[in-house]
Amino acid sequence: MRSGQELVPMTPDRLKVIFAEGQPNFVDQIALENQTGSDVVRLLDTQAYFDRVGLPYPAERRAVLERIATEGLIVDKHDHYSITNLGALLFAKNLDEFDLLRRKTPRVVEYKGRSKLETRSDQIGKQGLAVGFESLIDYINAKLPSNEVIERALRKTLKVYPEIAIRELIANALVHQDLVTPGRVTVELYEDRIEISNPGQPVIEPARFIDGYQSRNERLTDLMRRLKICEERSSGIDRVVSEAELHQLPAPDFRVGPSQTLAILFAPHPFDETSREDRIRACYQHACLRCVTNNVMTNASLRDRFQLGADQNSTASRIIRDTLERGLIRPADPHSGSRRYTEYLPYWA
Repeated sequence: MRSGQELVPMTPDRLKVIFAEGQPNFVDQIALENQTGSDVVRLLDTQAYFDRVGLPYPAERRAVLERIATEGLIVDKHDHYSITNLGALLFAKNLDEFDLLRRKTPRVVEYKGRSKLETRSDQIGKQGLAVGFESLIDYINAKLPSNEVIERALRKTLKVYPEIAIRELIANALVHQDLVTPGRVTVELYEDRIEISNPGQPVIEPARFIDGYQSRNERLTDLMRRLKICEERSSGIDRVVSEAELHQLPAPDFRVGPSQTLAILFAPHPFDETSREDRIRACYQHACLRCVTNNVMTNASLRDRFQLGADQNSTASRIIRDTLERGLIRPADPHSGSRRYTEYLPYWA
């Protein structure tokens, strides 16, 4: 393909878009044909759909089928029904019943220590993404470490990782995965981090996850949002970064491989043990978060982010300088003569 004055190789994602032109969207394709109304109710958890959208379950099966047909979960063929990939992917009671979708259920792997050398557990789900979402989150939270604190003479258990961040990262991986690329959403639990990966490269660069939005699977995303599984457009990663700051976690990391996107949430550790790269990433994300909330980053706000004292002004300045050199932030006013009170914006603002 032409890029400026040069010809460059097409990415796998671009090739898939070209070859798919004129073909039905993946979620609209048929997963199972020639099913009776009884078969549909047996295969799909229709009760879960009505519970999620907050509607009473109809007394007549015909009304149930008509409703889910309006969502594109099934196609009414008059004398039989076809279940779409969207219907099976979200509401299947058992995705093993659908040959082409059985490998799209999430997998949770728990390791002992900080490497893959020893596996404690390896669990693969069977339910559709919407049906099994809450049980997936509950299963992961049960595996995560927690601390006991005493507040007003009462013991209270606090998870090391904020549940909101876990929910948003997993929901994000589910709705933005490339459904055509082989593989599944995988959650890997280590002693010091959680890694959440999904098939396919992102449609926007990771540096713009906080402020940007472009969905790979618009219909899937829209329905998942109405089912109250996803956040509003582009607010999910904002919340993840905000929760990381609130709980004093290292900045989340987002990485792109040849065929997958990886999000990493780190367990808390002292500021003195963070690397230069960790601090630069946290500084940039802090500037992005301030910008999308109509604020600016300053030396003082960055000290608050890292819980540094006023006497550590030079430490914050050094982090800002490193991030400036990386080209990730810029002064809001290039002509400002004060370095201590300079305000900063992300490079794209």
